[in-house]
Order: sequence, then structure tokens, then C-alpha cells
Amino acid sequence: MSKAIQIYRDVREANLTGPTFLTIGNFDGLHRGHQALIAQLQRAAAEGGRPDACTALITFEPHPLKLFRPEMPLQLLTSPQERVELAGALGVDIGIIHPFDRQTAGLSPRDFMQMLVDHLGLAALVVGPDFALGRNRAGTLDVLAQLGEELGYRVIVIDPVVCQGEEVRSLAVREHLQTGDVVRAAKLLGRPYSAPGVVIPGDRRGRTIGVPTANLDTPADRMLPTDGVYATWTWLGKPGDAPRFASATNIGVRPTVDGTHRRVETHLFDFPPPGESGDLYGRELTVQFVEWLRGEQRFENFDALVVQIKSDLVRARQILQN
Repeated sequence: MSKAIQIYRDVREANLTGPTFLTIGNFDGLHRGHQALIAQLQRAAAEGGRPDACTALITFEPHPLKLFRPEMPLQLLTSPQERVELAGALGVDIGIIHPFDRQTAGLSPRDFMQMLVDHLGLAALVVGPDFALGRNRAGTLDVLAQLGEELGYRVIVIDPVVCQGEEVRSLAVREHLQTGDVVRAAKLLGRPYSAPGVVIPGDRRGRTIGVPTANLDTPADRMLPTDGVYATWTWLGKPGDAPRFASATNIGVRPTVDGTHRRVETHLFDFPPPGESGDLYGRELTVQFVEWLRGEQRFENFDALVVQIKSDLVRARQILQN
């Protein structure tokens, strides 16, 4: 069993002696490209031959766009906490969620790298080919390599990761989610896309047709796939740490019922288990999107909607069984 990742909320809290092998970025989604960085990080640390070497990842909170483009709606694939936890599951020793504020944004490349050397014992920085940091992105790869010669660290650059002819990027994942192609998004992520939410009271209409649903209040800045019906897995908690149920999930405004506001509703198959109450109010669930079934549509009447829902449930169960 791998040990839990150690998490710091500021680089200056760490005070590591090193040698530390580090990667830096937003890491939204922690997709296959980010995973390749982590794999290289671990290889570099192992090749150094130092038993006291550690691996570390720095991400930022809030996302830099919140500071530079506050008017732009931000749809995240993962929270900073999720990113470092996913990195920890891959074997990274240290996760740092560094505050991105005016002070951080205003640091020169030299000052930022000096901070990493002083507080992390930086031995190597592993990054992608378009990486830059510091005020006005002045810390290009060439600049960082020159600073490394002076400050005592090296820069390791890896090639972009390509999956079935497509470069793996967070933007590409978002684009696939916007079209409902959760299968393609999962290929880029290396796992099904997921969204957490807290169960809140709904109108209980599903119970009247024998299809009770959990209504999820998802984070306002969390990216959701396009409106429609999906075959999903629903975890009673975080993936891997809690029971998982096959499920079908609807995202949308329910045009046949009310059409007033966007909802996320998930129906758990074979729930509750024998001996359990089935009360989920106030609990956090995580929905993993496996396959898109259909787009949201308006039906002539409620009875027609019910017929379609029953058909959706059959298809969802078949997909998940396969």
C-alpha cells in the first residue's frame, strides 16, 4: 500500500532538505499528459541514487485565470485537492497547493526559483515543452535552465503526450465533455470523468414512477458534460474509498417537467442494499460518466417521458455490465 501524500498549502511551509524532484502547473484534470510528467519525475528521482530523494508537485489555488481574467467563467475538471490526491495515488510524495495571488504573480523567475531551492531543496524541475513561469511568463525554458546552472538544479523537458492522434490537454478534455463524448474524455484522462456533489432534496417525482434519484448540488465551478442522459457509476463518497453502484444520470433542465434550472440527478441501481435505509441527504457522492445515452429532449407528456426513462435504465445497465 502506498503512503498518503503529504500536503502543504504554501511552498514556504515545506522546508524540505531535498533532493526534491518537482513538477509545476495547474494540472487541471491530472490527465495522461500530467501523468507522464509524474512518471518522468519518479524516474529522475530513482536515477539519482539518493535514498532521501522525494518527488513533489505544485499546483495553484485559485486558478491563475481567476486573477488575470476574473470576468471569465471558469469550469474546472478537478479541484486543487483532487489534483494532489490523484498525484499521491500515483506515488508522488509531496503535494503543494500554493496560493496564486498578486504577490505570486509578480515574482520574477529568479525569485520564484530561489524560493523553490530554499524551501524544497530543488534538484530537478520536470516540465512540458510550452512551460513558462514568473511575471509575464518571463521564465522560459532557456531562462530556467540558465538559472538552474546558477542555483544548482536541472531542467528536464518531456514531449507532449498524444493519444490516438490527439495531443492530451485539459482544453481537449473540456471540448469532448461539451459534446457529451465522455468516452473520448476518459481516454485522455486515463479514467472516467467524475463530478462530486452533495445530495439535496428534490421534488421526489422519481419515486412516483419507481425511479428515485439523488439530486446533486455540484460545485459552481465544476465542469459538467453536456445535457443528456449517461450510463454512470456513482460512489457513496470518493472513488475507490466507498461503495460503488451502477447508475444512470441525467443532466439538464427537465423540459417535460418544468424546464426551470439545470439539475444533476442520478438513479442508483440496486440501492439501497438490504438492511440500509437509503437516506442519502447531505452525503457527498461522486458520479463517474461512462457513456452518453441520449441528449435531453422534450416529450409530449409525462407518460412518454416515463417510457423513455425505463428504456434508458435498461441501456445503462447493459453498458455497465459489459
